[in-house]
Amino acid sequence: MSTPEQVPARRRVWLMTLAWLWVGVPFLYGLYELILKVVKLFGG
Repeated sequence: MSTPEQVPARRRVWLMTLAWLWVGVPFLYGLYELILKVVKLFGG
């Protein structure tokens, strides 16, 4: 069983992970779309 001091730290890690995913996934998708458009514009 975990001590009370460990529970908030674990929850904070979970929330930070969720926040990074919330920002990171759309950012990576936008970057992917940008690369596809740049390739189409200049390469293809």
